[in-house]
Amino acid sequence: MGLFTRRNQDRTTAAAPAVDPALAALTGDYAIDAAHSSIGFTVRHAMVTNVRGSFGDYVGSLHLDGSDPSRSTASIDVKIASVDTGIADRDAHLRGDDFFAAESFPVMSFRSTEAARVGGNTYRITGELTIKDVTRPLSIDLEFNGSATDVYGSERVGFEGSAEILRSEWGLTWNAALEAGGVMVSDKVKLTFDISAVKQG
Repeated sequence: MGLFTRRNQDRTTAAAPAVDPALAALTGDYAIDAAHSSIGFTVRHAMVTNVRGSFGDYVGSLHLDGSDPSRSTASIDVKIASVDTGIADRDAHLRGDDFFAAESFPVMSFRSTEAARVGGNTYRITGELTIKDVTRPLSIDLEFNGSATDVYGSERVGFEGSAEILRSEWGLTWNAALEAGGVMVSDKVKLTFDISAVKQG
């Protein structure tokens, strides 16, 4: 079962597939449940190891249209001050002007613009990611993990996925050269998403 379909299909070679009733039943507005979700990142440190972190404070919403998946949308706002790598001094550095400048730019946001099926239950969600005062396109590959009704009677959907960005493209350029060559922090950052969203209304 899929939530998103390719936006540009050859209508001359095949009729539109019938709507899956189970998929159509998922249509509605959803709120991301931060208590059962995670937004994380991984960055190479000193050329030899990975540092992992996450953001603990965010709100997000999804609109899923099971009858016409191209109308589905997603948005999320992340509070930069909630960054957590497990080291207080490092987190303070990330919140400071060398990196996110959290006091001046407290929120990182993503707004989807389109979605396409890659294959099976894997989808590519394209939108705009804003960090500080820079907005650039971002594509996120997501796997739809299915839907379920929890013990409280709430209907949930789940996704997991990832994307890679070059932080310098969003103005996050701080670095330090290593004596043996290379730099302290890699430009490439891997973003990871594990999302549980609850149907509203």
